[in-house]
Amino acid sequence: MILLPVVLIGVIDVASDRSLDELLPSPFDALVGPALVLALALVAARIAFPHTDRLESALRERNEALERRNEALQALREVGAKISSHVALDDVLGGIVRTARTLLEADVAVLTLVQPDASHRLVTKSGDDAAFPAGAPPAEAEDPASFVDPAHVTVRLAAPLQRGAGTIGMLLVGARRRRPFGPEDFETLSSLAAQAAVAIENDRLQQGMRELAIRGERERIAREMHDGLAQVLGYVNTKAQAAEELLAVGQTDRARRHLADLSAAARSVYVDVREAILGLTSPIAPERGIVGALEEYASRFAEASKIPTSVQADAEARALRLRPDVQAQIFRIAQEALTNVRKHAAAQRARVTIGERDGELELLVTDDGRGLDATSASPTDWPHYGMQAIRDRAASIGASASWSAADGSGTAFRLTLPLRPRVLEVV
Repeated sequence: MILLPVVLIGVIDVASDRSLDELLPSPFDALVGPALVLALALVAARIAFPHTDRLESALRERNEALERRNEALQALREVGAKISSHVALDDVLGGIVRTARTLLEADVAVLTLVQPDASHRLVTKSGDDAAFPAGAPPAEAEDPASFVDPAHVTVRLAAPLQRGAGTIGMLLVGARRRRPFGPEDFETLSSLAAQAAVAIENDRLQQGMRELAIRGERERIAREMHDGLAQVLGYVNTKAQAAEELLAVGQTDRARRHLADLSAAARSVYVDVREAILGLTSPIAPERGIVGALEEYASRFAEASKIPTSVQADAEARALRLRPDVQAQIFRIAQEALTNVRKHAAAQRARVTIGERDGELELLVTDDGRGLDATSASPTDWPHYGMQAIRDRAASIGASASWSAADGSGTAFRLTLPLRPRVLEVV
């Protein structure tokens, strides 16, 4: 297209020099070249301009498509950020429905969930009230399209919410005016439906984790009551009966000794109950972190147990931002370790040390008590130190627990937690 006019102009110039000077008088021979060049320019423009217009139109459509795709990607990123930030499920699904309506330029959008009987339940919607059936909306329907008014919505597009190979819901948009929804529209709607499915599945898993945590905590409390409170109460009952029998036969001195044992057992149970209540009502404030929570607990533990207890932490440990569930488990493990000190170590003082080194968080609980024979296989030794509960808690966050002890030199409990990304809090 570019070379053709150049070649023709060259031919005209050569012809002008050889032939036109003889055929046409001056100055007409000089005007032939410019006239032919003008004619060629008009023909070339006639051919080139429509092609340029088509290219410009295609480029404009391509830019608009890219802008729509960028808007869709930005919306998907925002939805993903809400899901990872643990925003309430209703807010996430409501945002997805509104986003679908905006991106697809629809008049109405609804999201449904499939019920056990295969019907659909309306979860959330967006659009003018006129686009929905008048009166009370149906609670459930066989077809998700039943939740919009066909008199006002003439064109619909739907994408399923998938969990594995199954469909758990439907995301549907509709428009009043007749307009085609293209492949890109369906791709955008399917992406939003996938995000909705992820949010629903994430919420289901979170609820399951909370239920497991509650069940585990209940089982722990039940074990502690069985191993501690129930056994002490049984002991108290036996001692009380013995004291009654001794008083009945006039053996007051022996009865007095049994009553003294009862008093000691009651004090022990009182401390156990206070400590359990203290542990259950000691939340970890976000602004204090795990170190601040341990410092507060150690102070209250020392007051209740009469065992001076200190907490030492380095700057790295104080600056760490751990996930709330990880902090809670570390706190409970430290609580269990200090309970063991009070119950079994006969210690004069205890210390909690927490620090970060070589990519690991280390929690150390030491005492100056009588120590623990780690080689003992007697069921009266290790099981009643709550060690299995500590191991279970440590395993739940990917940590390891160990004890080192020697008679007369106290006991050292060590918790080691690798600081992998999954235990750190997302800022």
